[in-house]
Amino acid sequence: MSGGRAGLPDHRAVVVPEWIDYNGHMSEAFYVLVFGHATDAMMPEVGLDEAYRERSGCSLYTAEAHVRYLREVPEGAELTVRTRVLGVDAKKCRLAHEMYAAGPAGRGGPADGSAAPVATTELLMIHVDQGAGRAAPFPEPVRERLASLVEAAPEWAGRSIGPVPRS
Repeated sequence: MSGGRAGLPDHRAVVVPEWIDYNGHMSEAFYVLVFGHATDAMMPEVGLDEAYRERSGCSLYTAEAHVRYLREVPEGAELTVRTRVLGVDAKKCRLAHEMYAAGPAGRGGPADGSAAPVATTELLMIHVDQGAGRAAPFPEPVRERLASLVEAAPEWAGRSIGPVPRS
């Protein structure tokens, strides 16, 4: 599988025993860990690699995240995370990750037309000058690369957690 439709490679991981919680499936913190690793894997693809961070003192920070836990994931499941760029401006970008599980979960990955994600996250990322402690414009080649990767948002993106009625 080559990765996201816009050219970003998929991120892969395998659920290890340490990620399993008292309910017998992957703990919520480790979904976020895998999504974080997928963001890290995306950064060199758009020009925000380690050399860039050392040279510029700038990096991406997560300003907001919305995670949806859709299905339980067992130990040993092979995870594939598909990354989409949903938008970019001078200092921010919006990302979406979709996590798929194969192996013990038996659901396939994003190339499997019947597969459904086991979790999703939508992220607002800010390009930060760490020395100045504030947002900074992306270098033009980075902004252009991100812009070239923008694709339509999935139907689930942009939602928020609704209110719970008072009892």
